[in-house]
Amino acid sequence: QVQLVESGGGLVQPGGSLRLSCAASGSIFSINAMGWYRQAPGKQRELVAAQTSGGNTNYADSVKGRFTISRDTAKNTGDLQMNSLKPEDTAVYYCVAARRLRFGAPIFDYWGQGTQVTVSS
Repeated sequence: QVQLVESGGGLVQPGGSLRLSCAASGSIFSINAMGWYRQAPGKQRELVAAQTSGGNTNYADSVKGRFTISRDTAKNTGDLQMNSLKPEDTAVYYCVAARRLRFGAPIFDYWGQGTQVTVSS
């Protein structure tokens, strides 16, 4: 089992930045990828960014060039740096972890509890 705990959410003005962090514990040796999903009210859950242990990254088109995913295996943490935030980035952000990859794509089976990000003036 893997436990994930997010931190760093909050209220930020449009154009601002936030850094989300995810602390992993438990069977961390089994993690082959980490990522971030988000869900806004009335919208489907969306994969924002993902990174495999091999370093491959994937971003949603809506955040490319603004968000950066990173992972510190020594500290068992994963971060999401969010710059140039827009009101449409407002959502609950979930940290996720995958033990397995299928055709190179992570199968996320561990989820954090979520952290709220609100972008508003």
